[in-house]
Amino acid sequence: MERFENKFRDAMASKVALFNRITYYIANRKGKQMRPMFVFLTAKLLNEGNVAERTYTGATIIELIHTASLVHDDVVDDSNKRRGFFSVNALWKNKIAVLVGDFLFSRGLLVALDRGDYDLLQIISNSVREMSEGELLQIEKARKLDITEDVYYDIIRQKTATLIAACCSIGAASVLPGSPEVKEFRKFGELCGMAFQIKDDLFDYGSEQIGKPTGIDIKEQKMTLPLIYAINNSSKEKKRWLINSIKNHNKNKKRVKEVIAYVKEQGGLDYAVTKMLAFKDEALSLLAKYPESPYKEALTLMVNYVVDRKK
Repeated sequence: MERFENKFRDAMASKVALFNRITYYIANRKGKQMRPMFVFLTAKLLNEGNVAERTYTGATIIELIHTASLVHDDVVDDSNKRRGFFSVNALWKNKIAVLVGDFLFSRGLLVALDRGDYDLLQIISNSVREMSEGELLQIEKARKLDITEDVYYDIIRQKTATLIAACCSIGAASVLPGSPEVKEFRKFGELCGMAFQIKDDLFDYGSEQIGKPTGIDIKEQKMTLPLIYAINNSSKEKKRWLINSIKNHNKNKKRVKEVIAYVKEQGGLDYAVTKMLAFKDEALSLLAKYPESPYKEALTLMVNYVVDRKK
């Protein structure tokens, strides 16, 4: 991870001092770094504990694209905070934040092109396309609030799971290019990502301090799994009340609290937890055929962390 950190910082370097100042700010406020860890652990599991130079390239591409998407997300969501610190758009305004995001995206693509790693580039490009489509699908559905459970899974698969899928797929491709494991570990990562997003949805109903206020998804008219379950298992009258609350009273704190209480009462949280654990178990079952190793153990810990984390 230390060697990766250096490569990641080098990849963000620019001749423009303002870019360097902003990317230095971003690099010093890094998150959990789950994504590069998924890349390295997958590669090590499949290659007897060894990584290739391509593995570092893959991890760097992933982190650049992920960072770019976060910078752009904060602009789209008009968010002033990221991981407890001021966001780029809060400090340098939207125009600069969009340009920084564009710069990071282009660096991610160029890192792959510079080394001729076209297979890695294809994996990440597909994920960027899916992430954009997932966001737009969510916005489209938020207008009508007509999300079924299947559509919800489509949204989170594209919005969140596709990038974790790309991490594991790139990890496999970096050491076993063109092998069946590239597709197999894409599925593994996708399942982890689905569980990860459902866990995020559950935080909206919790009391833990996670840097995200309770009820924020409802305020933003995001249809999450606990809410979809509650709507689908309510009388016509209650269904109308729920949809009306989200459409027209989503800024009313008292009403949002009532919606949260009702979703809990209807078993929406229990249902979401059951689905999240099913995705986790399916991911772990894909690891079962591999021999025991520190890398398999670490990947198992990562999958369990996804559902057990407190923030």
